[in-house]
Amino acid sequence: MKQSLQLKLGQQLTMTPQLQQAIRLLQLSTMDLQQEIQQALDSNPLLEVAEEDEGSTDPDKPSQPDERSGENQSPQDAELSSRESAGDDTEWDGKLLSDDLPVDTQWDDLLPSASAPAPAGEDFAEADFESRNTSDASLREQLLWQLGLTRLSDTDRLIALAIIDATDGNGRLLQPLEEIHESLSAELDIDLDEVVAVLHRLQQFEPAGVCTRNLQECLLVQLQQLPPTTAWLEQARTILSRHLTQLGSGDFNQIMRRMRLSEDELKQVLALIQSLDPNPGQSAVPDAVEYIVPDVFVSKKNGRWLVELNPDIAPKLRINSNYASLIKRADSGADNTFLRDNLQEARWFLKSLHSRNETLMKVATRIVEHQRNFLEHGAEAMKPLVLHDIAEAVEMHESTISRVTTQKYMHTPRGIFELKYFFSSHVSTTAGGECSSTAIRALIKKLVAAENPRKPLSDNKITQLLEEQGIKVARRTIAKYRDTLFIPPSNERKRLV
Repeated sequence: MKQSLQLKLGQQLTMTPQLQQAIRLLQLSTMDLQQEIQQALDSNPLLEVAEEDEGSTDPDKPSQPDERSGENQSPQDAELSSRESAGDDTEWDGKLLSDDLPVDTQWDDLLPSASAPAPAGEDFAEADFESRNTSDASLREQLLWQLGLTRLSDTDRLIALAIIDATDGNGRLLQPLEEIHESLSAELDIDLDEVVAVLHRLQQFEPAGVCTRNLQECLLVQLQQLPPTTAWLEQARTILSRHLTQLGSGDFNQIMRRMRLSEDELKQVLALIQSLDPNPGQSAVPDAVEYIVPDVFVSKKNGRWLVELNPDIAPKLRINSNYASLIKRADSGADNTFLRDNLQEARWFLKSLHSRNETLMKVATRIVEHQRNFLEHGAEAMKPLVLHDIAEAVEMHESTISRVTTQKYMHTPRGIFELKYFFSSHVSTTAGGECSSTAIRALIKKLVAAENPRKPLSDNKITQLLEEQGIKVARRTIAKYRDTLFIPPSNERKRLV
């Protein structure tokens, strides 16, 4: 095969570093964005936080270098500065963002403003340090601490350590006592009865019900620690010991017949059982609270829905005019090149932040426009919405909409929701229209909340009730939606009124 040289012309889309930076900032959450901004402030000397009390700084736009330094800038820098001062925005997906929005929008907060200053004083600093570094002890640590306060022999202490190691975070024993005994009998000459005795000793630890082998034992151990004068204590023990299967299936008639209890008496016994904790380990170690900072605020003013960016999610940035004025046009030294490169990076970073906030406002405004009924009437009025609909409305690609709506939250009068919450598939109605799957889940939740606890609605009955409202949904779909709402089946929802 003969080798030859050929010349071809073609076009290729290249991801420039500036575009990559803009896309990365677009998909960051609020917390990640704050870290990215802090990293940029630490690495780029030409970026600084604008002070609120400086009157010469326009709060609506990123600060630019001093005009007197223009004569020291290169022609490329001067052209970029003139474009930025004229409000030339970056193109997204090959098209400029449209400014024609049907919903009221405030554009004065496109760039994040400075966060509220922290209270001064050593007391606050110490309290804040303690609050940040204080963590709740795990269940294992709590059990080991109580074990250290208990008088046991060395052999019993080793058995107790083995049992604690085999206990999960819910307080439930994961291994049978026989396996624990076999693992210890190879080193120590102990009997199974000794392991059982140590287990009963550990079951007296706090929280009540830890180190138990199953749900029945967990609840019975908690009943044993109640005062003997507790009302209906013996009846509760009898139900848990002999009629736990009927209690789980909701067969209350059989329980009343076997125990010779009236309905009112059974209600009081069940109230005592329901006061027990099936997973005591979870209550001993509360889950860490994760706070959500909304990116967008939605409120109704003068009969119109207003969309605003959260001004406190990040500090307001600007370019340091003193450093920018040191840049000389014809100087090619290392220091001058360093300042010039950092100036270019600072400008692109500010433009990327501006584009991120502008794109977020565009998408949030279109979502609010489409989901007005949800804001007015609740989840039952949610309309079907997919990423393609918003992408066409703001003239962007669906991938960009997906980045904008991921880990971004909207504060509405009905609560805080992730932007992804407003997107849902549709189900056809008998009238030829469409109904959102979110609205169907809200209807299912409403029907279950209003059902008769004695005769809960089955999935087939819910299907019939929705069909009467013109919504055709299969029974399997109802079961799937019910599982996503953490609603148990009808036999488990049966209760005594």
